[in-house]
Amino acid sequence: MPNALLNGINIHYLQVGKGPPVVLIHGLGGNLAVWFLRLVGQLQAEFFLTAYDLRGHGKSDVPPTGYTTPDMAEDLKGLLDALGLEKVHLVGHSWGADIAMHFTILYPERVMKLIVVEPNIAALIDWRKSKDWEGWAYWAKRLEEFGIHVPREKWHDVDYMLRQTVHIPIRYGPFKGRPRRKMPLLRLLDTTTIVEDYEKVAGMTLDKVEKISRPTLALYGKKSHFLVTYEYLRDHVPDCNTCLLPESDHYGPLEHPEMVVEHLRRFLNSGEDFRNLHIQETERGK
Repeated sequence: MPNALLNGINIHYLQVGKGPPVVLIHGLGGNLAVWFLRLVGQLQAEFFLTAYDLRGHGKSDVPPTGYTTPDMAEDLKGLLDALGLEKVHLVGHSWGADIAMHFTILYPERVMKLIVVEPNIAALIDWRKSKDWEGWAYWAKRLEEFGIHVPREKWHDVDYMLRQTVHIPIRYGPFKGRPRRKMPLLRLLDTTTIVEDYEKVAGMTLDKVEKISRPTLALYGKKSHFLVTYEYLRDHVPDCNTCLLPESDHYGPLEHPEMVVEHLRRFLNSGEDFRNLHIQETERGK
């Protein structure tokens, strides 16, 4: 089991493939397995892939603090240094996309191209913290599908919603339909500052986001509840290409891995301009 000792903690990682180096960063509450369900198998013939468990996740250590995006970016830098990866393509999903963005802001010389799938962007937290944000209704509906009723007054309570999520069976992969392992996420919520840190801007202000200079591809689901961030990146980051995945919401790498792989491959191999692709994909999905 490969681990790297970084900033006083062990970070678990896996590497496979050959070709240009690509680092894969999962989201909150996940682990590196999300990439191995479908994406890695389709990309390893063309790229040298490194996937790792964020601190507090998977088989990595669970320190009590250090869960802001700059903390996570420093973990990533330490991992790249330990593995001898000087410049890489970065691919992040959800919170992992925020981490990839913050790393690119701090260390642009280490990033060749940046692909972000459904980043949240804490600097837009006022919009997301609103009780009227459509994401709360989406989350509550998903819980209701498994018999978990969430009182309306609890919709905007991140800690409460995450604790209810541990009761949902696994939806993807070979263990689909089986109960989740509750302890890892509950331990993370009970013993760390992750919920508080997750909502901190921590230096990734909108003016810095707008100055991201590396070629960027932002992938969002057409049904995503983070379309405000999609529109923000599309309209404010100069070298950001955008694409909407039809019939997808927040979990494109799991729901529609073939489409995600297609866009990753095209963007990384050719640098193709995707600026109008979101319109084409929207039309295709009608």
